[in-house]
Amino acid sequence: MKQINTKELEQELKKQLDHKRFYHTIGVAYTATALAMRYEADLEKAKVAGLLHDCAKCIPPDKKLAMCKKYNIQMTDVEYSNPFLLHAKLGAFLAMKKYQVSDEEIISAILNHTTGKPDMSLLDKIVYVADYIEPHRNKAPRLSQIRKQAFIDLDEALYMILSDTLVYLQSIDGAVDPVTQRTFEFYANQRTKEAACTHESNGTGKKGLSGAGGQKS
Repeated sequence: MKQINTKELEQELKKQLDHKRFYHTIGVAYTATALAMRYEADLEKAKVAGLLHDCAKCIPPDKKLAMCKKYNIQMTDVEYSNPFLLHAKLGAFLAMKKYQVSDEEIISAILNHTTGKPDMSLLDKIVYVADYIEPHRNKAPRLSQIRKQAFIDLDEALYMILSDTLVYLQSIDGAVDPVTQRTFEFYANQRTKEAACTHESNGTGKKGLSGAGGQKS
């Protein structure tokens, strides 16, 4: 990966983002780096992806739509009706165009940090989870549990976030991006399969012990 001066990047983002968004961004970069340490991912990539994940967040909605049209960035019906969702796609574009990031893993993590996607990479998961649990967040109902889980089982934390996000959106009759729904279903199915495998393995083990101990001579 081409070396990026993260100090200079922070200073540039401080000019582009409002006060609240900038400190959220620093929190995500910090948390993504910590998760990268835990799961042995690339620390530099995690930090850069964390810093740039919301680089398009403070662009006004009308301008987001105009930029997506200008640069041929595809929009779903949900995104067109809710332009705030476009900041991930537009952010990935700006990361490449404005900030000269060419690393595909970083671009993917920025692109997918809002909706997620089925079968995410490790860096995708790290940035997605870091965005939810960073230190300045304080409103999610199971935040404390998810923060703990993030450093124990990243996939379980991811599933918890997706589940809570869908429950929240349904409670306020909010728009659900189809990608978020598909992502939740992918990880729910994965979770079910893993639980079944664990149960089967434990059951087999118990049968083996029982058979050995109960066999008649």
